[in-house]
Amino acid sequence: MGRPLVFEILDKPATSCFIGICSAIWFYIQKKNIGYSHVGLSYETAVAGHHWRIITSAFSHISIIHLVFNMSALWSLGVVEKLGPIGLGVEYYLQYTLVLVVLSGVLVLGIYHLLIQKFKIEYFRRVTAVGYSCVVFGWMTILSVKQPTSKLHLFGFLSLPISFAPFESLIFTSIIVPQASFIGHLSGIIVGYAIAWGLIHGMNNYWAVSMLGWIVLVTVFSLKRSSAYDFSFLEIEPVTDSSLPAVRFIASGNGRALQMNALPASGVELV
Repeated sequence: MGRPLVFEILDKPATSCFIGICSAIWFYIQKKNIGYSHVGLSYETAVAGHHWRIITSAFSHISIIHLVFNMSALWSLGVVEKLGPIGLGVEYYLQYTLVLVVLSGVLVLGIYHLLIQKFKIEYFRRVTAVGYSCVVFGWMTILSVKQPTSKLHLFGFLSLPISFAPFESLIFTSIIVPQASFIGHLSGIIVGYAIAWGLIHGMNNYWAVSMLGWIVLVTVFSLKRSSAYDFSFLEIEPVTDSSLPAVRFIASGNGRALQMNALPASGVELV
């Protein structure tokens, strides 16, 4: 018999919490019939000031298959929490998860900007990315450097050597899942290597709490400024451009509804 699940959860408290958060958000999205365009990250909405989407896109999943695949990989990567003796552990996991969420999202936007402005590929202007895969690929990469003898277990039966898992998974998902975001997954890998090789370092509890505070502030102010949510206690002079898309809450018969102005659909990418 395998080890009882409750003991596994106690061994991976942070991973279990993130899986619980992503699962709860998926359930809420399904219940409220929220689409990827309401929570996903795209270049055009970021330019319009929807910076909060860097956070909401990372923790949102639209399909159950997408959620299960990401959470299965994340559960296996939770071994990071047990590796305190080699410099990892729970605190390291929490600190650098913050870094992965923010920097991988920013890097995705940076790559979109380069493709749009330099190479004139307008397709990437409205491509919308959702999912936790940036963070999953980041931790996969960190573990491949820090603990190359580990294995990545998926769905309880598929096992991959962690040293090759980032690029194996990148190629596999790009072939099997047409909507998989190659740029999103690659961004997670790049940030993961930057952390593992010490190019991004120095995180501790003080900086993690400070970073979390800034994330909350930027999220709240960008929600207010983009009119996605009305924080009545905040007063910000609106700056709008009618040529850019906007997401806003409107009054409806049953309460409040989220609405986005019409735009030509270009696609969604799963990360």
